[in-house]
Amino acid sequence: MIYYFSGTGNSKWAAEKIGEKTGDRVVNISDILKSGSGKIHIGASVLFGIVFPVYAWNLPKPVAEFLKLLEVNRGAYCYAVCTCGDEAGYTIDILKKRLKLKSGYSIKMPNNYIPAFDVDSEETALQKVRAASVKLDSVCDDIIGRKECFDYDRGRFALIKSYVAAHFFNKYALSSKPFYSEPACNGCGLCEKNCPTGNITVVDGMPFWDEKCVQCLSCIHRCPKRAIQYGKFTKNRGRYYFNYTEEEINGQKGS
Repeated sequence: MIYYFSGTGNSKWAAEKIGEKTGDRVVNISDILKSGSGKIHIGASVLFGIVFPVYAWNLPKPVAEFLKLLEVNRGAYCYAVCTCGDEAGYTIDILKKRLKLKSGYSIKMPNNYIPAFDVDSEETALQKVRAASVKLDSVCDDIIGRKECFDYDRGRFALIKSYVAAHFFNKYALSSKPFYSEPACNGCGLCEKNCPTGNITVVDGMPFWDEKCVQCLSCIHRCPKRAIQYGKFTKNRGRYYFNYTEEEINGQKGS
């Protein structure tokens, strides 16, 4: 079984790619949390994976909440794959304290946290996805072989980023107040439909944000009119969500 959390699609793609190789079922963590289901039992000898994006060099809040539902037999082969723009910090190390992992990996994917930085260029984004596809093939081989391996990039100043910066991010940056829609909004409702935490409600053709935001930014990146903004800095920055075809990814795979 593979459980994933994803806002703009990077981790969803990674989870589905692993599922195709391993033959495991892929389940959306957001659906589990919305359903209010109880404990999830992972038996011995089971292949159990969790795939998610790195938020502020740490676990996204929905992933942390999901972990509380797990009851994992020590005989299970548990692995984690985290997607990140460039580095994962101590994310896998933090997860290892909550889940008995046999292996863990970080996969570099296109940047998308536009309140702080612009997105990668189209060329850089595609190069990252192609490199990620190659690495995921290797990760899948490890998983199928139940190899015990940890291959993730903490990056520089990882301790400060994962414990200090992440603390302030979770305390101050998860507010929904900076979100607003511009007149170009046509009330299509895609932001409400795609929000993984059910944080958005469209009323009379206008989106309204509750206070359950986890900063996945799906609403901003997937808006077909580029009508959603967050504060002062996102208006002139690019948009990104995973929409590559296998033909595009495999065009220069391994080059």
